[in-house]
Amino acid sequence: MTSINIHKKKIKEHIEEIRDAVEVGIENRPITIGFHCSACAIELLEFYLHKLGKISSGKIIKHDWFKRPRPEQKTLPLVDRKLPVTFPDKEKIYELIYTIEENRNSLIYGKATKSQIKTVLDAFNKLRTLIEKKLKDMGEWIE
Repeated sequence: MTSINIHKKKIKEHIEEIRDAVEVGIENRPITIGFHCSACAIELLEFYLHKLGKISSGKIIKHDWFKRPRPEQKTLPLVDRKLPVTFPDKEKIYELIYTIEENRNSLIYGKATKSQIKTVLDAFNKLRTLIEKKLKDMGEWIE
């Protein structure tokens, strides 16, 4: 199976799990939503960067690289140190992933509020829409 097909398969599975959790009720499935939104966001980014030729097919991006940089931070953000690439809408994409990741642990390990769950879902849906549009412009469809 090609790398592209593996990305598509994983993304579809994550999206199915997110849909199922939403149908059951987001307040009943915060762990599922936190995990799958985080994992799928990274998978979408890997797929997009792979299609752009910015990373090799074996490159793995880790969710914990997306810790939001502090305004007074003097060093480059961790993601920019680990993934020194430029691409269209990088800042917008990273901002959405930062939002997902800063709420991830509360959803998975803590006591998440409905507001936090909605914030993660909203950021994920915006990210998904943005990246899927870019992939379609390159002739790739996920679903």
